[in-house]
Amino acid sequence: MLELEVYAAGLGDLDKILELDHQLAAIPGLRYKVDRNHNLVYLELDQPTVTFREIRAIFRKLALDPHFIGAIPGEFRPKTKTQPLGV
Repeated sequence: MLELEVYAAGLGDLDKILELDHQLAAIPGLRYKVDRNHNLVYLELDQPTVTFREIRAIFRKLALDPHFIGAIPGEFRPKTKTQPLGV
């Protein structure tokens, strides 16, 4: 199981929570819980179906500034296709 904890100031606003719920509901396999009193969102996934950059984009789209608490699991990091330079 993959877990992320996100702090987002201003999340206590009910309209923001409802819009966040709408955005997060579109991510398959995502379970989450909102702690409105502390502006925290706890996210859980069985498999990485989204990257942390995509999650950050959802929060920013709602004018929230997300701060990830703790280490971000490697499964949430995008896999880039890089090639070593031939010198």
